[in-house]
Amino acid sequence: MKKHHLSIYLWLISAATISVASPVNAEEIVIKDIPKLSDFQRPHNTIKDWLAQQSEIISITAVNLTQTSSGLEIILKTPTSDKLQITNKSAGNNFIVDIPNAQLQLTGNSFFRQENPVAGITEVTVTNVDANTIRITVIGKADVPKIELDDSDEGLIFVVTPITSPTSQSQPPQPPNTSEPSSETPPTQPSAENQEPIELVVTGEQDRYNVPTASTGTKIEAPLRDLPLSIQVIPRQVIEDRGVFRLNDLADNVSGVQQEPGYGSLPTVGFRIRGFTTNFGNLRNGFQDFGYETPRDVANVERFEILKGPASVLYGGGGQYTSKLPGGVVNTITKKPLTEPYYNANVTYGSYNFFRPTIDVTGPLTADKSLLYRLNVAYENADSFRDFSRNDSFLIAPAITWNIGPRTHLGLEFEYQNYNFNFNYGFLPEPEFLTIPRGRFLGEPDFSESNNNTISFTYNFEHEFSDNWKLRQGFNLVRSNLDSESTFPFALEDDRRTIDRSPARSEEGNENTTLQNEISGKFKTGFLRHNLLFGVELARYKFRFDFFNAADISTLDIFNPQYGARFAIPSSPNFGREYGSDNLGIYVQDLIELLPNLKILAGGRWDLNELFNRDRVENTVLNEESSSQFSPRVGIVYQPSETTALYFNWSNSFAPNFTATSRTNQPFEPEIGEQFEVGIKQDLIKDRLSATLALYQITRQNVLTPDPVDPQRFSVATGEQRSRGVELDITGQILPGWNIIANYAYTDAIVTEDESIPVGSRLYGVPENSASLWTTYQFQRGDLEGLGFGLGLAFVGEQATRLPSTLTLPSYVRADAAVFYRRDNYKIGLNFKNISNVRYYTLDGFFIYPAAPFTVQGTVSFDF
Repeated sequence: MKKHHLSIYLWLISAATISVASPVNAEEIVIKDIPKLSDFQRPHNTIKDWLAQQSEIISITAVNLTQTSSGLEIILKTPTSDKLQITNKSAGNNFIVDIPNAQLQLTGNSFFRQENPVAGITEVTVTNVDANTIRITVIGKADVPKIELDDSDEGLIFVVTPITSPTSQSQPPQPPNTSEPSSETPPTQPSAENQEPIELVVTGEQDRYNVPTASTGTKIEAPLRDLPLSIQVIPRQVIEDRGVFRLNDLADNVSGVQQEPGYGSLPTVGFRIRGFTTNFGNLRNGFQDFGYETPRDVANVERFEILKGPASVLYGGGGQYTSKLPGGVVNTITKKPLTEPYYNANVTYGSYNFFRPTIDVTGPLTADKSLLYRLNVAYENADSFRDFSRNDSFLIAPAITWNIGPRTHLGLEFEYQNYNFNFNYGFLPEPEFLTIPRGRFLGEPDFSESNNNTISFTYNFEHEFSDNWKLRQGFNLVRSNLDSESTFPFALEDDRRTIDRSPARSEEGNENTTLQNEISGKFKTGFLRHNLLFGVELARYKFRFDFFNAADISTLDIFNPQYGARFAIPSSPNFGREYGSDNLGIYVQDLIELLPNLKILAGGRWDLNELFNRDRVENTVLNEESSSQFSPRVGIVYQPSETTALYFNWSNSFAPNFTATSRTNQPFEPEIGEQFEVGIKQDLIKDRLSATLALYQITRQNVLTPDPVDPQRFSVATGEQRSRGVELDITGQILPGWNIIANYAYTDAIVTEDESIPVGSRLYGVPENSASLWTTYQFQRGDLEGLGFGLGLAFVGEQATRLPSTLTLPSYVRADAAVFYRRDNYKIGLNFKNISNVRYYTLDGFFIYPAAPFTVQGTVSFDF
C-alpha cells in the first residue's frame, strides 16, 4: 500500500489565505511527496471540466470502520479509488470531504452513520449529497480531527486521529457504538498491496463570511440549517473589513435591523429588530447585558449573532429591560484564548483626530497547553464632527481557559472599560433641524463632561459526564456607573428657531447578576434522536438614577447659537428612582430528529419575577409585585435536499409592565409578544454561499400608552402593535477571495390599537424598505496577490421619527469603500465611510441624531 501522507490540520489556515488582522483559526495543509497545491488538477474550475470529470460515477459499495492505535480508519469500498476526486473543508469541529464523482450504493440504506466510533470522535456520516456527489463528515469532540489519506485494493481509506486535550491522548480508543443499525459491514483490515497514487484536490481556504453554526438560538452548537430560526452571524472578518469601531454600525449587515443611538452619544449596543427595540435586551456570551448605558468596545468581540423573533424561551431574565422583547436579541461573543501563540498590534488614525491603538495576545501558559490566556487592550482618543465633542476610552480584557482534565474546563473573563465623553443629545424631530449644520451643539460646552465605567466578570464551568452528556454552570456580573452633565433640549418655540433647554447632572448605575445551571445531552428513544437542554437561571437586575435638575436656563438660537448660560445645580437630587427584579427561570428545550431531513425544535420557559420600583428622593415604594409567565416555542425543519431547508416557527415573549403607574394603582398585565414565521435556507454555492428568506408576523399586546384621563401621570396597557414583513439575507464566498454579505427587508410595522396614538401610525425608525451590500475582493495570486478592495451600499427608506410622528425622514443611499493589502504578517488598509456625504440620522423615539459625514480611516496591523 502506498501512502500519500496528506495531513490536514484544520485548526490553522493556509499562509496564502490568512488574514493577519485576525487570529490563526482555520487550515494548515502539510503535503509530502506532492510539490505544490497549485499542481493539483481542480475538478470544478469550469463547467466543461466538471462535465468531463463526471463521465464516470464511481460506486461506493460499503463503508467500513476499523480501530487503530491512534484512532480510526474509514474505508470506502470501491475497486477504482484512483479515479476519485476529493475536496475538503472545515466547519466548527467538522472535517468534511466531498467526492463529486461517486455515489453510495449500500445494501438496504442510502446513508451511513456511526456515533462515538472512537474516543474523541462524536460521529461519522457518509451520505449522498446529489446524484453525483457523496459527503463524508467526521465530527471531532474537542477539535477538528487530523486526517491522513491512503488507498488499497479495497478502496479509499481515511486515517482519522482525534485531537484531544494532552491528558486524554494516552487513553485507549473505545469500541464503536453499535446500538444504532447502520449499513456498515464488520470492520476489516485493509490490504497492504500498493496502488497507483490517487488524484487529490484540497481546498484550503476558509469561508470567512459564512458561519455555519451559532449557539444563540438554542444554547447548543448546531448547524444553522438544522434550526427553524432566523439567525444571522457577523464574524470578526466583516468587522475588520468594514473598519467598524461601533457595534451599532453592524445593523447594516442584517435584514430588518436598524441601529439605535446610545444614551447621550455613548457607543452602546442598541438595535431595532423587526420594528421593536432591543436597547435593554442585549446579551453578551449568552448573559443579560445592560446595553443602553454600557459602552462595549469592539476590540474584544469575536462575532455578532442576531436571533430574530422572541427569545424568552431561553433568555427570560427579569425586569422590564430584558430580552423578552418580541423583535429579537443580539448576542455578542467575545474572544477566547487560543491553543497556539498569536500576537497582534494594530493602530488606526483617521478623520477628526481619530487615534486608536490595540493589542491582542494569546497562547498557552503551560507546556501541555492545559492553561491558556488571552489579553486584549484598546485605547481610543478622538474628536467628533459634533461641535465641542470628543471622547477617550480605555479597555482591558484578560481571559483564562483552564483545561482541568479531558472532560472538565473552566473559562474566566474580565473586562474593564473607562469612557470619557461629552454628553450630547440629538436634534428634535422638527423640519428646522434638517437645515442646520449636522455638527450643531444644543447644550452648553462647559457643562457636558461625562464619564462611564463598566466592569464585567464571567466564568463558565463545563464537565462532560460522557460523550453525550454535559453539565454547564455560568456566572456573570455586569456593573456600570454613569456620571453626566447635560442640557436637555425639549421644545421649539413658535418662532421656529428658539429652543427651550433644561440642565441636569445625573448619577446613574446598574447591576446585572446571573447564575445559569444547565444539563445537555444526546440520546435516542426508538428511532428518535434527541438533543436535550434543561436549565435553571437565577438573576438579579437593578437600575438606579438620581437627577439634580436646575431651573430651565436661557434659550438658544439653533441657527445662531450664543453659548455661556449660567445656572445653579442643586446639591441634592430632586428626582430619583430605583427599580429592578429578582428572577427565577426554568427552561427546557429539545431538538428532535424524526428523520435525517426532518427535525423539530420545541421548548418552554417558566419565569417568576419579584419586581420593585422605589422613589429615591421620597424613600417610598411606588410598586412591588410578583409576575410569572410561561413562554413556549416550537418549530420544524424539513430538508428536501442537502442544500435546502424549509422551516416554520411559533414563539412567544413577555415583559413585565411595572415601572409605570395606573390611576387605580393596580399592576399592569405583562406585555405579550407572539410570532409566526416561515422561511427557506438555501445554499447558493454549496458550503460557501448561503441565503435565508423569511416571512413573519409579530403582534405585541398590552403596550403601555398614556391614560386619556391623566396622560401626564398615568398609563393604561391597551396598546397593540404589529410588525409583518419579508427578509432576505445572503452571505458567504462567491469565488476564492470574493466575499459578500447582502440583505433586503420589507417591514410593515404599525400601531393596531391605542388610546392616544392613531391606529395605522408607523413605528418610529422602521423603514418600509431597506437593503444593503458589503463585498470585498482580494487577489489570490500574481503580482497583485494580497491586494483587496471593498464596496458597501446601504439603502434606507422613509422613517417616522416619533409615535405619533411629527416628521418623516427622507430615504437615502450611503456608500462606503475600502482598499487594503495583506501579506505575510502585516496588513495596511484605508476605509472610506459615507463617501457620498449623504445627510442621514439615527433615532431613539425622541431625538434624531445626525450621522457622520465623509470620513477616512487608515489602519496598520502586525502579527509578531
